[in-house]
Amino acid sequence: MGTFIDFISLSDPTSRYVIIGIILLTINASLVGSFAFLRKKSLIGDAVAHSVLPGICLAFLLFQTKNLFILLGGAAITGWLSILSIDLITAHSRIKADAAIGIALSVFFALGIVLLTIIQNSAIASQSGLDHFLFGKAASITRDDVRYFAIVTLIITAVIIIFYKPFKLISFNQDFAVSIGLPVRFYEFILSIITVMSIAVGIQAVGVVLMAALLITPAAAARYWTNDLRIMLILAVVVSAIGGVGGAYISYSATNMPTGPWIIVIISCIAFLSFAFAPNRGIVSKMWIQYQNRKQILLENILKAFYHVGEKDNSFLEMRKPEDILNRREFSFSKLSEGLNKLKRKGLLEKQNNEWKLSSEGLSEAKRIIRLHRLWELYLTQYLNIAEDHVHDDAEAIEHVLTPEIEAQLEKLLDFPSTDPHGKEIIY
Repeated sequence: MGTFIDFISLSDPTSRYVIIGIILLTINASLVGSFAFLRKKSLIGDAVAHSVLPGICLAFLLFQTKNLFILLGGAAITGWLSILSIDLITAHSRIKADAAIGIALSVFFALGIVLLTIIQNSAIASQSGLDHFLFGKAASITRDDVRYFAIVTLIITAVIIIFYKPFKLISFNQDFAVSIGLPVRFYEFILSIITVMSIAVGIQAVGVVLMAALLITPAAAARYWTNDLRIMLILAVVVSAIGGVGGAYISYSATNMPTGPWIIVIISCIAFLSFAFAPNRGIVSKMWIQYQNRKQILLENILKAFYHVGEKDNSFLEMRKPEDILNRREFSFSKLSEGLNKLKRKGLLEKQNNEWKLSSEGLSEAKRIIRLHRLWELYLTQYLNIAEDHVHDDAEAIEHVLTPEIEAQLEKLLDFPSTDPHGKEIIY
């Protein structure tokens, strides 16, 4: 507990710079990564992250200093060149974007490894520590580094605020942006610049290898919780900040624990929880919705079976045995029993002894389902020219999802027909 208090109170200057620096880096990465994720250019971040290594090495060879501003300048140049090379390859050849990204990533990263090897075999005294840019070492963040990170954070945040609307438009509907005359190429260039800036400063914490995860994973997790871009950006920042602080704490409290990898592990855990439990989009939520849909389809099919049995002699409100329903439509006995009892609780069926009948509300609901089925069959035959004996299965599938608005449109489109393609009555 004492370790946690010392950590959270920022009493230790070293941990203070690490925490503040990591928070700034994660803010940069999550903001920029959200737009890359929405534009379906997630791999661009991976390519740029690997492409900054030769820039760092070249800047060191030219100036023989580990001044962060100089190294990040070199990183920004080669990172931007990698984006430019990807665009040129896709624009002037038949090579697709994913292959172009792979080419740029491998070529630039290979060049970086070659230059890093040359530096390590040289007699330059200040070469130690350059390999931290390859694997990351957040514990080496200093006060001067934090200042650089803060400047980059202010620049990136300001750019996103100023260009928020065009960034949003080209992220969700680039074709529309082009059609209204928006200078899409210019805004893409601005996005590429801040992407390179974010990656260039972030590799010091998590390294080249893990930087793509820091860009995309918080955005992917946030996207599962909201459709609002503003909220998504905030959630992505929160997720990445939690991962950053959590990784820093593990590194602070446990001996020889790397900060960068732990940041990614924590963010990835949050992302997996989001993928599983986020409302509407999460796996569990989708499974629950599918379960509810199956239950609803079962109930509606039972009501239809009651209607079809009664339709033979126009006796819709007569008592029926479960066997009568099973003879009309194939259900397992357990499913039928479950559905009958649930319909009774809803007030759509009534029970006497071991026999069942439609209530007045149940008859109305059954008529509605039958009406949707027959309207859709008629629509398929009249407007899609599908044969009468081929429309039943399609109508069985679609009748459960047709909304009242679509029902009204079908009625108007078909001029309120009285019979379906098979000559059966459509009751309104």
